[in-house]
Amino acid sequence: MEFSGTKDYVSTIDLTVAVNAAIALERPLLVKGEPGTGKTELARQVANALDLEIIEWNIKSTTKAQQGLYEYDAVSRLRDSQLGEKIKDIVKYIKKGKIWNAFETNKKSVLLIDEIDKADIEFPNDLLQELDKMEFYVFETGQLIKAKKRPIVIITSNNEKELPEAFLRRCFFHYIQFPEIETLKKIVEVHFPNIKKNLLDSALKTFFEIREVPGLKKKPSTSEALDWIKLLLIEDIDPLDLKVDEKKLLPKLYGALLKNEQDIELFEQIAFMSRGNK
Repeated sequence: MEFSGTKDYVSTIDLTVAVNAAIALERPLLVKGEPGTGKTELARQVANALDLEIIEWNIKSTTKAQQGLYEYDAVSRLRDSQLGEKIKDIVKYIKKGKIWNAFETNKKSVLLIDEIDKADIEFPNDLLQELDKMEFYVFETGQLIKAKKRPIVIITSNNEKELPEAFLRRCFFHYIQFPEIETLKKIVEVHFPNIKKNLLDSALKTFFEIREVPGLKKKPSTSEALDWIKLLLIEDIDPLDLKVDEKKLLPKLYGALLKNEQDIELFEQIAFMSRGNK
């Protein structure tokens, strides 16, 4: 079982090697990188390429590790007992989590744990044994849940906080670098196969100029580049025209690529100085 990319996802050689190494070692693949570099989509494309089911667990700041295994609804059980209902089957008060779902599939699956760094710092450590041994115990029923087929585990992080060393030791790590211009061209062409070369070249030239502005709090990402190029295609605008047409500049450039007022002000100052020198 080997991943070699798909027609809908541009995978670099080092990323492809990382995916296949993690599969061969049976280790979770921890993928870090800037937001918008395709970390989440990678898991979906691995599942698609290998014809596997994908089970997605999207992590929030309030998510607890236990929720990935199962949740026991003690409140409902107490309510039912107070209403005089005889509790014969405790299983109905147990809600299976995403890890349980991945463990009980008869066919190998891809388990995506998305944006793990959003959760509490102890969250990764609370899953060490379960992801390592591929089993966990359900105390309420006395069940030992073991993975029928070891899933391919892909974990994403936006690097918002450091992950515990014990957790990192159990993962195969890969950092997705922001794509170079030639790679980004291929990504754009996947989404917009009929885009004209001159539009693509000028759009990406302007895009990378903006990314290189010193002092930006948030550099525009791949997903924002795609949104902006889509807007340019809809409006039939060449981005080089935006630099001289101030009426088009604000809505067509800033809103799609720059996402806070400090960055907009910074770029306005640089653009003004640039025009003043011409």
